[in-house]
Amino acid sequence: MKVIPLSEGTFTIDKTKQFVPFDTGTDDLQQRPVGSLLVEIQPFVVVTSEDVLLLDTGLGFTNEHGRLQLHQNLMDNGINPGEITKVLMTHLHKDHAGGVAIGSGPERTLSFPQARYYIQKKEMEYVYEKGFPSYIPEELDCLKNAPQVEWLDGNGVIDGYIKYEVTGAHSKFHQVYWIVDGGETVFFGGDDAPQLQQMRSRFIAKYDYDGKKCMELRQEWWEKGEQEKWKFLFYHDVQNPTWEF
Repeated sequence: MKVIPLSEGTFTIDKTKQFVPFDTGTDDLQQRPVGSLLVEIQPFVVVTSEDVLLLDTGLGFTNEHGRLQLHQNLMDNGINPGEITKVLMTHLHKDHAGGVAIGSGPERTLSFPQARYYIQKKEMEYVYEKGFPSYIPEELDCLKNAPQVEWLDGNGVIDGYIKYEVTGAHSKFHQVYWIVDGGETVFFGGDDAPQLQQMRSRFIAKYDYDGKKCMELRQEWWEKGEQEKWKFLFYHDVQNPTWEF
């Protein structure tokens, strides 16, 4: 399998849940509000023998030419956005789902109309229960009746080689993925397993729906990943987008 990180940049986030760009060369984290976290925003493409997979969709920002940054990042890596066959969503928080669609209001349309989107049905329902600022419901409305969306209910397997499992750890209906192809296993834990350092420590985050469960799952995955030689993908890691044993 071929894995391509699609970094949208480094940001700080604080209790306001606003993502503020951060230049690692010139900015000082100490000058940001107390409690600010430094994170990368980093969707991934995984090219398998059957698909061109997109794992989460970034913030949905556009560049100076009005093009979706995610589309530009794909093209910069030699991939036409129309080549994406499946979009695998861990959850629908705005920093992971901002790029699911383009446009605004009723004119908003899916960013990858040729692809199938895989989303937990209860996660979508929770979007409207929980609302802003974690979710931006009006930006996700276009998913509700889109024929390209596969609404998942619990755990399962897609096309015989992509396993998904609902954890309810970082968010209430968060899911994680294992992609097994050609004797390799790629693991994408989304915000349950966002950074390498968290895999190596007993870290419990207050911002998680169930921080203790997140910590326990990370330990379990890390041990199993070491045994089975998984490749880990980290959505929010500034220095280590991937790790493999």
